[in-house]
Amino acid sequence: MLFAALLTACNREYAPKPKGYNRLILPEAEYQLSPDTLPYRFEYSQHARFQKDTSWIRERHWVEIYYPELKATIHITYKKINGSDKLLKEYLEDAYVLTSKHQIKAYAIEETLVKTPSGKTAVIAELEGEVPSQFQFTITDSVRNFLRGAVYFNVKVQNDSLAPAIDYVKKDAMHLINTMNWR
Repeated sequence: MLFAALLTACNREYAPKPKGYNRLILPEAEYQLSPDTLPYRFEYSQHARFQKDTSWIRERHWVEIYYPELKATIHITYKKINGSDKLLKEYLEDAYVLTSKHQIKAYAIEETLVKTPSGKTAVIAELEGEVPSQFQFTITDSVRNFLRGAVYFNVKVQNDSLAPAIDYVKKDAMHLINTMNWR
């Protein structure tokens, strides 16, 4: 009787549990000024590290704003225009091409042209889908300075589970854009 009970007690049907996601506890937004050693200044999150660009193609005034808890980075590249319409056009075209490379996986790319509170022109590109960069932007005064930024997450998780972190870093990037000043 015990042997019969053991045989019938085992259930061979296996029902996997749905995949769960880690809970993100995001801190309140607090900002600080970037170092004054660059030709631009802005406010960035106190929960992020300001560091030199680590890419192999880095240039002098390129930086990264790294969020260690989120494994996210805002890559910032800067170029001087020096009144050259040709350079401005080239930098804008490069930024457009870099954003367009995400079209393979993007469901949508929405670009918005905005004026910052200090009168700078910014183009903001929001990308939807399983793309490596969900938010990119350019800021220029159209005469002397050009800055490009891109948000990247260094994790292998689907964007729907990262949505709170993506929104958090997007808000910080928008704050950066709105507090940008040339030196």
